[in-house]
Amino acid sequence: MASVQKTLVFDNVAKHNKIDDCWIIISGKVYDVTPFMDDHPGGGEVMRKATGKDVTVDYGDVVHSEKANQMKQNYYIGEFDQTTFPEKRSQIYNLKKSL
Repeated sequence: MASVQKTLVFDNVAKHNKIDDCWIIISGKVYDVTPFMDDHPGGGEVMRKATGKDVTVDYGDVVHSEKANQMKQNYYIGEFDQTTFPEKRSQIYNLKKSL
């Protein structure tokens, strides 16, 4: 039986912005990284600043190992509906992608 894939909107993701409830968006996918907060090699503070946000650009700016990229699949919870970005955020995101 195939699992149903969730599609999450920005307002829902943004609510999960605490150290004990941390969701992030990377490349159109949503991850609940709450269990990884204390184990992140860059420290929990790096993860805390990322909570409830799209961190695609930031994630891409740091070299992540293949193991790290594979590990993030353990935290995947659904796809992100990019049409739900607040207008101002959407403009910044598109500008960074085009640079």
